[in-house]
Amino acid sequence: MIRMVSAAETAPTSYPWVVHAEGLRVRAGRHLAVDGLDLSLGTGVHGLLGPNGAGKTTLMRALATVVKPAGGTLTLLGHPVHNRADLHTLRRSLGYLPQHFGFYPRFTVREFVEYLAWLKHLPKATIPDAVQHAIDRVGLTGKADTRMKTLSGGMLRRAGIAQAIVNNPAVLLLDEPTVGLDPEQRLDFRELLRDLGTDSCVLVSTHLVEDVAVACTDVILINDGQLVHQGTTDDLITHGGPDDPGDSPAERGYSALLRRHRAEAGR
Repeated sequence: MIRMVSAAETAPTSYPWVVHAEGLRVRAGRHLAVDGLDLSLGTGVHGLLGPNGAGKTTLMRALATVVKPAGGTLTLLGHPVHNRADLHTLRRSLGYLPQHFGFYPRFTVREFVEYLAWLKHLPKATIPDAVQHAIDRVGLTGKADTRMKTLSGGMLRRAGIAQAIVNNPAVLLLDEPTVGLDPEQRLDFRELLRDLGTDSCVLVSTHLVEDVAVACTDVILINDGQLVHQGTTDDLITHGGPDDPGDSPAERGYSALLRRHRAEAGR
């Protein structure tokens, strides 16, 4: 069993948050997609919700150090992301599944995850066991030697999750990880999230409010690149009423918070 490296072991003990942003501004092209966001995250599973165009993917890309902030401050594991000297070390502690990820079609699942493990500078001697462990955790044991180009959409997504967790990251960023998963696979994925969140800071961006309500310890709701709400899933439910849109208490709480935010913003 490969032990998960915890955020507490990776971050300086004097720093209370795994992820901390103040007045964060991030551009997507010329558009300011994240605008003055304040956010603090610790160990656990955090659900990131918001409508299309809310800035979720841009925020995830900034946290993954793919794009540089245009303003404000962003610190991961006690390291400011604007310090280029820290990025090489910091990225070894990150796991990231983009909404759309590339791969060599002729690679097998094992080769794909091995390649990403190598890119993440895992010690050579540990790679075979780390790769097998990641593949097993996402339920692709029987497909480990199958070429990526032959996988279904759901299996491809699970292979993407495997590469994100192969280095036992202290910060794990998953952008729409359940796309293509069938209902049984989504249940398995929720269990995996709970396991990962015991030692790591996991941020899951999704449109599926119910996945967040069931699997996450807290909820972050953003709209127009600004923080609308952060709190527990139970707290999210309290904001909704019987007249708010939604098929569940969590969905009604989500829609009620968005409505109020838009009304206060004059939209």
